[in-house]
Parts: sequence; structure tokens; C-alpha cells
Amino acid sequence: MKTIYIIRHAKSDQSFFGNDFERPLNERGRADAPMMAKRLADNHFTIDGLVSSPAVRAKKTAEIFAEKLKIPKDQIMYISALYHADAEVFYEVIKGLPNAFDSVALFSHNPGITYFVNSLDSKGRVDNMPTCAIFALSVNISEWAGFSKAKKEFLFFDYPKNSLT
Repeated sequence: MKTIYIIRHAKSDQSFFGNDFERPLNERGRADAPMMAKRLADNHFTIDGLVSSPAVRAKKTAEIFAEKLKIPKDQIMYISALYHADAEVFYEVIKGLPNAFDSVALFSHNPGITYFVNSLDSKGRVDNMPTCAIFALSVNISEWAGFSKAKKEFLFFDYPKNSLT
């Protein structure tokens, strides 16, 4: 059994006028990321591996989660294809994850991340993955290569403005 936490990067600075890839987190993003990581930790969810788009806003979100979850930042895997990925790219990335990881947090961007979570064979469906949202699934596999065809169980969907947690 494997678990995947699909996480949209935290809120970015929309006033940034440079290259989109270099867009940093804004103040709210820098507050939301540690809060959401803490929610995972407080609920005793464990994560073995972190995989992220290398874009600055996704990378920084992953680094904040790593710090809060006590995972060394140098263990974050950066995969260029996750920058503005479509749903099919997510399947390919997950298929190639190291099998030593039983639980993975994957950080990426909209709109692809919303399309991806809605393409999954699960009971969880979202209209939009808000910034720093977490969509979690349990997957009945022993190897990540079987992800796309495996039975998936929706675990939870959480986001910073969710008042139910």
C-alpha cells in the first residue's frame, strides 16, 4: 500500500514582474505552507519522499514542508516536467518514483494539478486545487509503476481556508 499527497504550491507573489518560473511565494504563501505541513504532522501522516517542480514557488513550498516534517531539504527530488504539467505527466512522474518510498508528497501547479486529481479513479473530486491544497490518496500497490491502473482510495482534501480541520 502506498500513499500520495498531491500538493499545489503555496500562494505566489502576483506582483512579481520577472520570469514566471522565478515567481516567489508571497506573505500568505509563506504562512500557509508551514501551517499545512503542520496539519500533516499533527495528524501523524508520514512522508518518505518529496517530489517537486523546480519552479521557485513550488520549490520553496516543498522546502517548507521538508523543514516542518523533519526531512532533509537535500532529499527533495526536483522534476522539471512538473512545471505546468498536464495530467499525463503526473502519471509518468509517479510511475517512476522510487519504490522505497511508501508515501510521497508531490508539489506542482494549476491547472494541471486540478486536472490530474480529477482524472483519478477516486471518490474525491475538486473544482479547483487552491494554493497549498493537499489531496491525499491511498493506492493499493507495492510498486509505483502500477499507479495508473491501481485501486485508489480517497483519504482527504484540505486547504488553508478549510475551517473543518
